[in-house]
This record gives sequence, C-alpha cells and structure tokens, in this order.
Amino acid sequence: MRKSRVKELYNLYKYCLLDDVIPFWMKNSLDKKYGGYLHFLDRKVKVFGTDKAMWLECREMWLFSKIYNIIEPKREWLEASKIGYEFITEHGFDADGRMFFLVTRDGKPLRKRRYLFTECFGVMAMTEYYKASGNKEALKRARETYRLIIDLYKKPGSLPPKIIPETRVMKSLAMPMMLICISQEIREVDRNPLYREVIDEALREILNHFMKGDLRILLDNVGANGEAMLNIPEGRLVCPGHNIEVAWFLVHEGLSRNDHALIDTGLKIIDWALEIGWDRMYGGLYYFVDVKGKPLTMLEWDMKLWWPHTEALYALLLAHQITGEEKYLIWYEKVHEWAFNHFPDSIYGEWYGYLHRDGTISTTLKGSMWKGPFHLPRALLQGMKILENMM
Repeated sequence: MRKSRVKELYNLYKYCLLDDVIPFWMKNSLDKKYGGYLHFLDRKVKVFGTDKAMWLECREMWLFSKIYNIIEPKREWLEASKIGYEFITEHGFDADGRMFFLVTRDGKPLRKRRYLFTECFGVMAMTEYYKASGNKEALKRARETYRLIIDLYKKPGSLPPKIIPETRVMKSLAMPMMLICISQEIREVDRNPLYREVIDEALREILNHFMKGDLRILLDNVGANGEAMLNIPEGRLVCPGHNIEVAWFLVHEGLSRNDHALIDTGLKIIDWALEIGWDRMYGGLYYFVDVKGKPLTMLEWDMKLWWPHTEALYALLLAHQITGEEKYLIWYEKVHEWAFNHFPDSIYGEWYGYLHRDGTISTTLKGSMWKGPFHLPRALLQGMKILENMM
C-alpha cells in the first residue's frame, strides 16, 4: 500500500473513531440516572426504548476500557467504563452466576437465554476493565464467569437444548469462535494453562468439524461429530461475517504461536468467505448464504449489515500487512469503498446498521438490542494500529 494511502486511511479511521463514534456513544448512551448504557437510539439520537441488553452493556464497557488502555488514559473514558461495571455487577448476574440477557432500565431482570454469549462478553468486559482500573474484583468476576462458561459448555444437558437431542444433535460455530476470543482476551492478564487448552480444543473443533475444504467454507451448524447436514437449511447455512471474524481470530493465534499453518488457514477462510459472500450484482457482503445455492429461510439473508463489513475491513488489512499480497489490498479497497459509501450517516453521525441488498437504508436506527458500539469501533481501533505499524 502506498505511504500516502496508509496515512490517508489512518487519519480517516482516527477521525471516525475519536471524532464520530466514541463521542456519539459518550454523549447519547450513558445512563446518568440508573447507570449502564442506553442503546435504543433512532437516527436523530432520540431514545426509543429503555430496556438494556446485557451483552451490549458488556460490549460498551469493554470499548471504553479498551480505548483507555490503547489510545489514551482519559479519565472520562474510565468513568464511562465504570458506569457500565457498576450496573453490570449489580444487575447483570443471576444467583447461579449466569447473566441475564435483558433487563429494565433500572436493572430488573426480563429475560435469560440458553446461550452463553452474554457471559462471554462479560468476561471480555471485566478483563479489560481490570486492565484499565486495576480493580481485582473485576478480574475475579472474569475468572469465575469464564470457568462457568467452560463448565456449562462441556457438560451436556446443562443448558436447555434448542433442538430435542434424542432426535437430532447440532452444534454451532459461534461457541468455539467465542471461546477463542475470550481466551485470547483473558490470558493477557491472567496466567492459566486452561486458556491455551480451551483455545486448542476450540481450534480442533473449528478446523476438523466446521471447516469443509470440499465446500470451501466454514458451516454455521454441523452434527455432533462435525458431520455436514446438507439435507436441511440450517446445515447448509453460512454467515460470511462470522467466517471472516473466525479467520482473523485464527490469524491472531497463529501470529502469537508463530504457527504459519494456522495463519495460512485463517487467510484461506477469508478467501472463501469473500468468494461465496460478496454480492456481485450490488456489492457488499450478504448476511447469510446457502452453501449449495438453495433458497434461504431467513428473510434478511440478502441484507447488508454493518458488522460483517467492519470485520472484513480489519481482516483484509491484517492479511495485506502480514502477506504483502496485492489481492488482499484489492479486496480491502473494494470493501472499504462499499462500506464507507453506504453505512456512515454524515448528518447525525455513526453508521446505519441495516441496508437492503442494493445498499438503500432499511431502518435508520443507530442502536438497538443487537446493534451497539462494538464491531465498528473495534475495527477502527484495530485498523489504526495496523496502519500505525505500516507508517
């Protein structure tokens, strides 16, 4: 990449992160009355719902701690993270150690899911807050929650099944993906051989069960022993965004271990995901794809969501940096152009989250129970670090 382009991109990412995205959430989401963060924000940044999704509470707490740790130790960012920490520790955990998925504005529990993703983001948030604040209770909570996740994940029947297991056993790519992510995060502050063991097991599961070389993709769902279930729609399902996110987790792990085979596997998965996931008619990444080209049952399958594009931006920049290959630069520029031409709101700030296939806006919301300050600022922050190194 040309030095002038590197500098141009760095300045753009820095502006988007520090003059747009972070101020947007700092100004509009901090709940000064009850603590925590408000995420149901319309285009003009008016609150249109006050319930709080705990996984987004954790993500925002993680973000403010992260930029405090990585960008600059600004007191206001640490205070913003503390608002989340206090709300989550007071209202986010049930008596059994699991976390609620949805609570009222003042913290009364509304919903608790069978999935462990809220707990995963709880580990990330507590870990990063410990790094920022030195609060040992946060690290203790991260360790305890991590241990609970592993125990529940490894013990069949400990969580209510989505599908009756006597009829069919099916497992999702999302959990081994998240186990790699949270293990990489917590091992930065805590020396425990368990984290390496969990990553090793998750890698084996992803590479031997979900990765299908003959189909050139990672499947979202497989049988208990990795068998492809191509006779049902769920078994043919691919989420290009998740494939790309998993891929850069693998590249990070390969770099940390100096494992070139693992790095190459991550790069291969990026190639596959772009090959199957890019819309050749309108541009942009599909949300879901059927690996056999069959009709999809998800009505949102052809929508263009913000987060797969932010994952692709970072993954491609990383791939180009470590390989120097022109193909990753070409792909990066293609994704960058499409994303920055369609998602940013130049009037009210931040990014739209949901577009129709042709790139027109589906909904103008800036935050909801599913969209919050995580994928976009993480990609901008990580991209800045790569661009700094390239400069």
